[in-house]
Amino acid sequence: MDDERELASPPAWPEIVRRIRERTPARIFVERGAAYSTKMSLELRAAHASAVDAVWTEFDLQRDFPPEFAGKWGLFQVSSKAESKSQFLLRPDLGRILSESAKSLIVQRCPNAPDIQIVMGDGLSSAAVSAQVPLLFPLLQQKSRDRGWSVGQSFVVRYSRVGIMNDIGELLSPRVIVLLIGERPGLATAESLSAYMAYSPRSGHTDADRNLVSNIHSRGVSAEDAAGRIIHLVAQMMALKRSGTTLKEESPRLPY
Repeated sequence: MDDERELASPPAWPEIVRRIRERTPARIFVERGAAYSTKMSLELRAAHASAVDAVWTEFDLQRDFPPEFAGKWGLFQVSSKAESKSQFLLRPDLGRILSESAKSLIVQRCPNAPDIQIVMGDGLSSAAVSAQVPLLFPLLQQKSRDRGWSVGQSFVVRYSRVGIMNDIGELLSPRVIVLLIGERPGLATAESLSAYMAYSPRSGHTDADRNLVSNIHSRGVSAEDAAGRIIHLVAQMMALKRSGTTLKEESPRLPY
């Protein structure tokens, strides 16, 4: 009986363990006995439900951004060749290609050959886009202009995969594209954003030709830190005229 009570009671964690748990949303050193506690089981089920919702929820420009945000930046929304969320999930290849109507609208509304073209895509988490982009996007705009770069007209691509960067590169010929896209959600958070960057992306380019800043969310990489790292990487790409595996991120020591 004493052994059973000891298993059921929360351990008295050392200070170092408490500090580690405070620094990460990951469920480490979880208090448990023969099984997860009811509280932990419910937390896991809620996190799983949030992840599923993030994948399946349709992104809507007017609904999911603050009312003044889309208007201030002149944002508009287009779509990949995927025609529904189900098709997007079953056919990743369609998410890498712009629809014909999207191509027409982008060419009509976006200037050609800017220094930096910032694009937003729902990816696998519309929740990440709606939570992080309003914080990160203005910082990228300001930091880009501070460096004297020309900035293209931004837009949102619904049902998008990372490879959509190649199609956009073929259309607009920017020096660098930055794609802010929702990451595959997990049980730690469903609101994590990635920023993919590529120098002069073209048809046939792969992830080996791109660089990435990931885990952008409230308990991961902050919007301010992410903006600094992204802009620094973009500057390296412009100076070296390349991106991907041949370019190593050189920045001040990152926070632990």
